[in-house]
Amino acid sequence: MGKSVADEKILSYNDVVLRPSDLDILNGPYFLNDRIIEFYFSYLSCCYPSEYILLAPPSIAFWISNCPDIDCLKDFLQPLNLSRKSLVILPVNNNNDVTVAEGGSHWSLLVFERTANVFVHHDSYGGINSRHAKRLYKAIVGYMETCDTCRYLAWDRTPQQVNSYDCGLYVTAIAKAICSWYGSGGQRDGDQLWFSVVNDQVTPSVVAEMRKDILRLITSLMADE
Repeated sequence: MGKSVADEKILSYNDVVLRPSDLDILNGPYFLNDRIIEFYFSYLSCCYPSEYILLAPPSIAFWISNCPDIDCLKDFLQPLNLSRKSLVILPVNNNNDVTVAEGGSHWSLLVFERTANVFVHHDSYGGINSRHAKRLYKAIVGYMETCDTCRYLAWDRTPQQVNSYDCGLYVTAIAKAICSWYGSGGQRDGDQLWFSVVNDQVTPSVVAEMRKDILRLITSLMADE
């Protein structure tokens, strides 16, 4: 039996394959799936190329949180060279079932910054992913090879979404703002890191436009293939 139109490949970008169903998500007010977030993180990696930045795909972050075998996780993380990364950006999903692909109902963002030796959790919906973010932090912190105890901070002034479905867009918008901050030299106001940049650049109107921007980006890349 042949593939349905919804299963057909419309774009292959780096290691990410997008399909018509992904465009449907962007065309409507829907929860972003793993592929769209992975695509945009891959795009940001191209915009801010650096061996010291890691924008992890959702599947990588999910496996780190849920890998049942410590030795297996160690082998899995080795190619990522985490000890050399200055900035690590990880999407957090509240899916509790490893047997369910693209499960969960909320995205947030966990970010490691080496100079400050801190993991920061940005949650656009009142911190409901706190437990999942801390689980990811505890799973990965031992592999960062920091010189002393690495802090965990839930930034309670993260811009908040105004509906129930834009959490993935806040993840992409916040990741974009942090990459911009880092690419501009990572200027900080005391220990505030990128916080003022995020609060300035991530607003409901910017996030609403982000859905259109990602769709336009995909359409443009499709035309170039």
